[in-house]
Amino acid sequence: MNTSTRSDTVQKTFLKYQHVFVFLAPLLFVVGVYFGAPTEGSGASYWFEYWWLFIPFIVGATIVNTVGISGSALFVPFLIFIFPIIAGETLTPETLVKVGLISESFGLSSSALAFIQYGLVDRRLAITLVAGGVPFVVAGALLSFVIPAPVFHLLLGLALLTASYLLFKADLGHEEPNQSDGPEERAEVSADGGSMPNDAEKLGPAGVETAEDGTVRRVDRDGNDYSYSRGGYLERFANYSVGGVFQGLAGFGIGELGIISMLRTKVPVRVAIGTNHIVVALTAVLASLVHVFGGQYVPGGHSISLASTPWNMVIWTVPATVTGGQIAPYVSATLDTSFIKKGVGVLFAIIAVALFVMAAGGF
Repeated sequence: MNTSTRSDTVQKTFLKYQHVFVFLAPLLFVVGVYFGAPTEGSGASYWFEYWWLFIPFIVGATIVNTVGISGSALFVPFLIFIFPIIAGETLTPETLVKVGLISESFGLSSSALAFIQYGLVDRRLAITLVAGGVPFVVAGALLSFVIPAPVFHLLLGLALLTASYLLFKADLGHEEPNQSDGPEERAEVSADGGSMPNDAEKLGPAGVETAEDGTVRRVDRDGNDYSYSRGGYLERFANYSVGGVFQGLAGFGIGELGIISMLRTKVPVRVAIGTNHIVVALTAVLASLVHVFGGQYVPGGHSISLASTPWNMVIWTVPATVTGGQIAPYVSATLDTSFIKKGVGVLFAIIAVALFVMAAGGF
């Protein structure tokens, strides 16, 4: 067995059993946190204090992963407005973003694998977008250590209002897939990467081929056909760079601006949503690391203090977002995505107004 064949076999096995690996990740995370993380409390009362966060976070993760945007776009406003009512305490902007980023890192990674399994991720496109967005994400995350809370709320409101406008403008119904003509036609399509044959032993008919003129033809696991071009890199880079700053600063932004740029450059909606998950997941992981460890490198920022991370919150939010991430592709395939999009857009607009009021009161 040569190296290419062995690699293909590993990839095929991993995607086939990705549910097992995905749900092992939060289990290992929780065990690692419980036994190894420095905390500011202990005992059952500490670890079970925020068990109820599992419910809103699994609902929120399912919604945002279905639409293809950042989880923190819902999680951070929830922690600002609803959390204090239930828990009787207010979280700092730094803690809000940290919880949101850690949670969505797991949730979006989970959902990204599910979309890869469905054959709805253009990995070549995702890699270029992540590479272009990295410096902007880091810059935004470092900026978060020095801005005051009112400015944070103002910028958060602007980001949500922009996301709301763009969601209403986005056409999440264009370029609907066509059913492939049959197994004979699908058999000619190679797997993403061009090395794994699209045969009966492979997990579904998912595959991709790129013509000499740059036209991409993709077949998902259900046999749906998508045709598009990877052109439009400049417009996507502009959107992902601005969104990257907000991703690092507030925990979201790159997904909202990114999905719009992909739709404007005629990437099919389901492929755009799937590919966007890879970009948002990787940038969320990067931003999380900067938020946890980067404060010591910023004048006026905090030094490394893992104990300040609310571990008794994230041990509930991480499993919730992972579960929601696995549910999302099935919801996306069965529900009217445009209906969900409009509902999220209205919610963003309402939250943005509330954040403007908070910012005005803080100045």
